Amino acid sequence: MTASPKTRHGGGGGLTTIRQQLEAREGEILAPQAAKSAESRGRLRPEPEDDVRPAFQRDRDRIIHCKAFRRLKHKTQVFFAPTGDHYRTRLTHTLEVSQIARTIAKVLRLHEELTEAIALGHDLGHTPFGHAGERVIDSLMPGGFNHYEQSLRIVDVLENDGRGLNLSWEVRDGIAKHSKGKSGAPVGMTPDLRAGTVEGQIMRVADLIAYVNHDIDDATRAGLLGPSDLPATFIGVLGPSSSTRIATLVKDVVTESLAADLAEIRMSDRVLTAVLGLRSFLFDAVYENTIATAEFRKAADILSGLWDKVRERATEFLDRRTIDEEGLDAATRDFIAGMTDRYAIRLFEQLFIPKPWAVE
Repeated sequence: MTASPKTRHGGGGGLTTIRQQLEAREGEILAPQAAKSAESRGRLRPEPEDDVRPAFQRDRDRIIHCKAFRRLKHKTQVFFAPTGDHYRTRLTHTLEVSQIARTIAKVLRLHEELTEAIALGHDLGHTPFGHAGERVIDSLMPGGFNHYEQSLRIVDVLENDGRGLNLSWEVRDGIAKHSKGKSGAPVGMTPDLRAGTVEGQIMRVADLIAYVNHDIDDATRAGLLGPSDLPATFIGVLGPSSSTRIATLVKDVVTESLAADLAEIRMSDRVLTAVLGLRSFLFDAVYENTIATAEFRKAADILSGLWDKVRERATEFLDRRTIDEEGLDAATRDFIAGMTDRYAIRLFEQLFIPKPWAVE
């Protein structure tokens, strides 16, 4: 991920803009280890600075206003196309991650808006039908598919009519390095695998804290889990309720990271073992149980069918510029991955389900 040096404007010897005053305030308030807007490694393409908003705040705003962010409200978190009002979607998951990440950043005196921008952008590339959809596209796309790579592609290329959002290096780096997978830990990676900023490292732990807790809540609401089903060993460490578990996890991250002088984001072995154990339990009890996998197969059939059909009608559905520059596979991936659950279902019905023949 290369970036051009920042283009600084509003020069002169004094602080001539509101932005420059805010940048100076960051230097006074934030921890020495925090990222600073004025020291950003820059954007893919140089552009004039804003008179009011520092770079990371501007990035946060661009993400919130992009189309891919709005589509998250109709993308699955765990339960497909939920009709209940209180199940999480990919959007509400993202907002919960952002809240937890900002809480950690605030206590550690790190850059809250950089942390927030990474959190808000981390799942922009997620497919319809959650991780089931990701597995389908991964199997169909030559070279595979990862939602975090697609998130970066969205902000770099696909948004804004092919111009991308032109975000700062720090936000793009955090988005690119947020994923952990089924067995990956959110802390303790080698330097080449973790984000280049401490703020970007917060993203990984905030994501885990958020989904482990809200997925228990949603699975309980769906009748898949009861309070007595949760592993007592892990619950004894983390707490009996979602709020107490989040508080335990956040306090542990803050305490351990401060003890390490913010060299990196850390967790204690005891708490890390408990939360990873709880995540493993969720994979067996919720994500990969027989009820869920039956629905996964339906989602796989929908996306596999659409993958073939839209390629047959490429001029109708796919982006011509992407086909010309990167090929049919890339254009199909972008189109399918960008769908919401309900759009994928509606398009499948349109292309595969015969309409009733009505005769008056």
